Amino acid sequence: MSIVKINKSGLKEATLGNSDEIQVGESVYAIGNPIGFEFQRTVTAGIVSALNRTIKFEENEKETYMEDLIQTDATINPGNSGGPLINLDGEIIGINGVKITSAEGISFAIPINSVKSVIKSFKEKGKFEEASLGVFAFDKNVLGYIDTNLRFNEGIYVESINANSAAQIAGLQKGDIILSIDDKKLERMCDLRCYIYTKKPGDKVKLNIQRNSRKIEVEATLKKKVN
Repeated sequence: MSIVKINKSGLKEATLGNSDEIQVGESVYAIGNPIGFEFQRTVTAGIVSALNRTIKFEENEKETYMEDLIQTDATINPGNSGGPLINLDGEIIGINGVKITSAEGISFAIPINSVKSVIKSFKEKGKFEEASLGVFAFDKNVLGYIDTNLRFNEGIYVESINANSAAQIAGLQKGDIILSIDDKKLERMCDLRCYIYTKKPGDKVKLNIQRNSRKIEVEATLKKKVN
């Protein structure tokens, strides 16, 4: 995703919708420049096929995951990435990003609520410094990818912890289940990510953890994420 400033007056800004209110089966439209400039401003239509999808792919020879995605059958091709997914009210509810090339009619968009705090930071400060807890964690929707023997009913499971990260300094361990952050209950990895997007490096957060059969509370000081 990128943010572009257009030096022109009189333009009407798009309205950002609430991706938490999306319903499976509702109509959506995708706008973008598929294939290239020749087909700029192409509009395709479809429906929301599913919500909270997780996909696995390889990046830099490592397996990685994208969670909490909107699945749609609106046609998306290279060049659509970064373009809006719009509902019938003309509100942007997602950012188009990924297409499954081995099947027809399966595309994914990032929910707009996931990036609202990023957009707000750019508008107000001209920059976004991403805070980081430094964990790779997953929720129940990803169990089939990681370990089919794992079972938990709430929270998100910590699979790995970055060295010298806020999480490691706070004492988090692989296998911990983060139940809440600052008393905000966590059910999806997106819940954690969206909350940390509202924070800045140096902020302190309180984590409620389940470790085996014990519940503990730790405090972590978020660090600046380094790409």
